[in-house]
Amino acid sequence: MSKYYEMMYILRPDLSDEQVTEAINKYQQFLSDHGETNITIQNRGKKRLAYPIKKYLDGIYIQMNWQGTGQANASLERAMRLGEEVIRYLTLKLDKPPVAVAEEASESVATETEEIVEA
Repeated sequence: MSKYYEMMYILRPDLSDEQVTEAINKYQQFLSDHGETNITIQNRGKKRLAYPIKKYLDGIYIQMNWQGTGQANASLERAMRLGEEVIRYLTLKLDKPPVAVAEEASESVATETEEIVEA
């Protein structure tokens, strides 16, 4: 049975653009090799961390969404833990496809906005 997953991971801030691209492609290829589908990646850019992680104050945030069985999750997390470019990661299992979640959120905001205007 196919489920939806979302992972946010943080890369070291001292990586060059080329190294960031290589890391993103490496983990995307990893998922593809394990049969995961509908892989979408969003580079959120460099942001300030809430607290220092491994003595870094900034990090490059990457969001990955995919659909699959989830059998590759443990292996992917292990690869990230062993790699030096990732300083933190978090994987979530979603109830709905990520696009549907975003659409519902925008619809609820639009409904709340209409209620405020009417009042």
